[in-house]
Amino acid sequence: MQTISFINLKGGVGKTITSFNTAYILAALFNKKVLVIDNDKQGNTTKMFGLHSYKHNSIAELLEETAEVTKVIRHTEYENIDLIPANMNLLTANRTVLLDTSKPQQTRLKKALEAIRDNYDFCIIDNAPDVNISVINALVASDNVIIPVKIDNFTFDGMSTMIEQVESIKENFNSDLDLTGVLITMYRKNDVNMQGVDFLNTRNIYIFESKIRWTQKVDESTFTAMPIIKYSPRCGASKDYMAFAEELLKKCEG
Repeated sequence: MQTISFINLKGGVGKTITSFNTAYILAALFNKKVLVIDNDKQGNTTKMFGLHSYKHNSIAELLEETAEVTKVIRHTEYENIDLIPANMNLLTANRTVLLDTSKPQQTRLKKALEAIRDNYDFCIIDNAPDVNISVINALVASDNVIIPVKIDNFTFDGMSTMIEQVESIKENFNSDLDLTGVLITMYRKNDVNMQGVDFLNTRNIYIFESKIRWTQKVDESTFTAMPIIKYSPRCGASKDYMAFAEELLKKCEG
């Protein structure tokens, strides 16, 4: 199982939309078995799958080690996609894990996923815009990190901190962690975006050739909780996400 974390300390860059659509494309078009992990207390990825609830176990119970991973995983309506959901209980779980110094705090998710790693081809983790203990757990459990970026005046806020955090996790907990690249989202072909791309090219980090073009169809798709390639298969973002998934496969499997 190849585990990929989508993360950015800045909100509103398309992490959830990217995680949701990437998982769907990998499953529907490339016949991959995919586990999605919602690692944000807001639970937006869980809501996209229509599975938000406080009646079922979530990633909070997994991190607190009060539930086994097989009791947390939920089947989605989409073939080949399962979900580890999230809700506001994750806020409490982050505090609980930090207070529990009797056993390792940073490796709980990795340890839990070991039991089911042969069941899936990919694990996609949608992380909160934060560096808390659940996000650290996600990075420790990941093979690849992808930073979705929306280019605007605040694009690079926190990027250096994020890169430093990835390097710290790699040095101390997960030597195989790879900062795979930056995915530009909500892209418009204008001076601001092109200057942003030029700046990113100076940071010695891979920029995916596939840029996700801005389209109102993406926002509309969130209200219907549908993958963009189902909601509007001919729009630019649909084509871009399909191209990104193909590029991602080549980087991860090649």
